[in-house]
Amino acid sequence: MIRNPILPGFNPDPSICRVGQDYYIATSTFEWYPGVQIHHSRDLVNWTLVKRPLERRSQLDMRGNPDSCGVWAPCLSHADGLFWLVYTDVKRFDGSFKDAHNYIVTAASVEGEWSDPVYVNSSGFDPSLFHDEDGRKWFVNMQWNHRPENHTGAAHNAFDGILLQEWDAGTKRLVGPVKNIFPGTKQGLVEAPHLFRRNGWYYLTTAEGGTGYNHTVTMARSRTIDGPYEAHPDLYLITAKDHPDAPLQRAGHGQYVETPDGEAYHTHLCGRPLEPLRRCTLGRETALQKCVWRDDDWLYLERGSPVPAVEVEAPPGAVPIEKPVSMAYDFSEGTLPADFQWLRTPEPERIFSLSVRPGHLRLFGRESIGSWFEQALVARRQEHHDFRVETVIEAEPEVYQQVAGLTHYYNRYKFHALGLTRHEVLGRALTILSCPGDYPDGNLTFPAGSGVAVGEGPLDLAAEVHGNDLQFFWRPAGADAWRAIGPVLDAGVVSDEGGRGEHGSFTGAFIGLFAFDITGSGRGGDFANFRYTALS
Repeated sequence: MIRNPILPGFNPDPSICRVGQDYYIATSTFEWYPGVQIHHSRDLVNWTLVKRPLERRSQLDMRGNPDSCGVWAPCLSHADGLFWLVYTDVKRFDGSFKDAHNYIVTAASVEGEWSDPVYVNSSGFDPSLFHDEDGRKWFVNMQWNHRPENHTGAAHNAFDGILLQEWDAGTKRLVGPVKNIFPGTKQGLVEAPHLFRRNGWYYLTTAEGGTGYNHTVTMARSRTIDGPYEAHPDLYLITAKDHPDAPLQRAGHGQYVETPDGEAYHTHLCGRPLEPLRRCTLGRETALQKCVWRDDDWLYLERGSPVPAVEVEAPPGAVPIEKPVSMAYDFSEGTLPADFQWLRTPEPERIFSLSVRPGHLRLFGRESIGSWFEQALVARRQEHHDFRVETVIEAEPEVYQQVAGLTHYYNRYKFHALGLTRHEVLGRALTILSCPGDYPDGNLTFPAGSGVAVGEGPLDLAAEVHGNDLQFFWRPAGADAWRAIGPVLDAGVVSDEGGRGEHGSFTGAFIGLFAFDITGSGRGGDFANFRYTALS
């Protein structure tokens, strides 16, 4: 069986592509660098991260991008001997404008080097590229409307339908007329368009209802690529919006794929809420559903209901490979382990090094832990509701403005951090910096007060999360007994629904290492290892 989610933790907006026997899924990374995650599978059951293709300054520079901006909704396809990746770099989220710029990059192989981007347009986000049977290519994206009116019939004025225009691969530009081909359904907030062709029909899948608990995958079809498109007879292909007890919630935004034997599947994002506040602490994850084509030439979920299933029949021969319960990283390879990312900057050499002190990750303290420009924060995704992380830190802060340590992080307004600093009375001390939600003003709180004196020498730091609860621990390096520091904290704040709620932000929780030095001296800390252990 396929066990959902197939990509746990922050892996939203899945675009799926099959080339021969190989499947690839590209997911959004927002403000995390390098941009776009691409996972590979041969059986739709076991998935391995193989590439983050937007990895240099000429491809992506997100310094200054606000939280929940950056790389939205990539679309991965294969044609003419190349992989094509379409993506948006969003420069603004709050307010009436989005400032969403769309680009295309290509590569001969997913694992290889990707081209510099070609700019396409900025009329809206969630772009995709469709390669038609006659060799023509078509670019589609949702149209963003900053006005309080619309004239397309869209159910929500800002999400003003789906635009179609031809892409000329030779001149690398859009050509011909722009046409709004689909205003969406009564659900509204139409986005995430993907086109495919089957039995003489053009099928358009979209996401509607927003990316919260009313999210859906909708489908429409037409005999001609530019419409008119008629909506699916059931309206929703995939949704959990009227089923609050379904284990996979917020289901929407995905793409269709067929196996070599013609079996039909559809990806979608989802969330797994924790009671009592229904906060999805793992963010938006990727799931996969088996589908069937009926005699009416419409696609349906195989189980007969649009509600997504946790267990789905896999293609023949698929054998699940058990993932390790514990992952240990010793930073000895000279390159950052593949599970880790950082924020925004294409100049990682300014925020960390694995060569200055071999066997250690050195973070150079830069701007504050909430900076949108240059902060030294290296982290991996939270993939389990219950987990424990341990690390060893060596740091010699000189003033309280220099802090390094361990953080459970979502964005500048939603995090908890255990930091080693210098206190005027306590000397070298551990304290907790907490920002429990993006209201009313995002100011820090200090749950452990001034902190605890820890003397000199390396320290072991730990964080343990059980559902909505987070507890930090510490001890002198190698000592027997761990010591709790501060109270149990609200880990549920580190989620999409924390703070302003489900549409206030929509990325996911990370756990990792940070350093800041707001004196400007660049003083940070060395980390000897990092261990992530699933507890459930």
